[in-house]
Amino acid sequence: MLTQACGYSGPLINKREMNRMRTGIVTRRAMLALSIGGLAAGAFARSPAGAETLDRQDLYSAFEKHGFTGTFALFDVSANRLVLVNGKRANKQFVPASTFKIPNSLIALETGVVKDENEVIPYGGKPQPIKAWEKDMPMREAIVASNVPVYQELARRIGLERYREWLARLAYGNREIGTAVDRFWLDGPLRISAVEQVRFIANLAQKRLDASERAQSIVRDILRIETRDDAVLYGKTGWYVTPEEQVGWWTGWVERQDKVFTFALNIDMRRSEDAPKRLSIGKELLAELGVL
Repeated sequence: MLTQACGYSGPLINKREMNRMRTGIVTRRAMLALSIGGLAAGAFARSPAGAETLDRQDLYSAFEKHGFTGTFALFDVSANRLVLVNGKRANKQFVPASTFKIPNSLIALETGVVKDENEVIPYGGKPQPIKAWEKDMPMREAIVASNVPVYQELARRIGLERYREWLARLAYGNREIGTAVDRFWLDGPLRISAVEQVRFIANLAQKRLDASERAQSIVRDILRIETRDDAVLYGKTGWYVTPEEQVGWWTGWVERQDKVFTFALNIDMRRSEDAPKRLSIGKELLAELGVL
């Protein structure tokens, strides 16, 4: 079976149960006082990039009580502090699936294969596993619907040579794209870790990527999800699916006043009904850490 990868929350063709999931026991929720700046929750270390790293394994109960195995990384940009829940997995690379629509949108704009976020892109006219994808869409709409065929059309316009150049410029994941120009972020060989995701997103959130300010501003705008109180939430989901494995992603950032907090979550999934848990677990952890 060909793999599918998306951020869509509706049912997919593959609903095969995953036997490797373990069911956790609900433990005490971490107190808000032991948030990003807390000192009592774990030992600090220095990451290779120089950020202070805090292990918050006490927050793993957010995964356990829902019966999921996963990881969460949060980067406090102003404090240069990295918070990890299940740190070993946070440094493990996975296929990015539809979270790659973030750099993909940027690359499409920078290479000129699409004029702007409102130019309508054809999906190709073929039947799709998700009916919502059977529609020509502008990038602004396609990233919300996580429309795979629309982004595959952009990928074919971009081409492998320009992808190699841009993934190196953006320092994105393992930078490996293989030979299938419209599948490498869906099936691999492209892979990225949660820690790499938060560092990439931190540069985008601050418009510090090696790309134009215009393109970064557009991508920021189409990733905006909601505003609550004094916080603005941006993000993109992803879903890597094969008959043997399913990995769900959610990555993005929160802006609060003059501070930026970038995050990345991934979980092992079993069925399409698990998809909403990416956001619910992620938002619970953002709340526990005093970010959202």
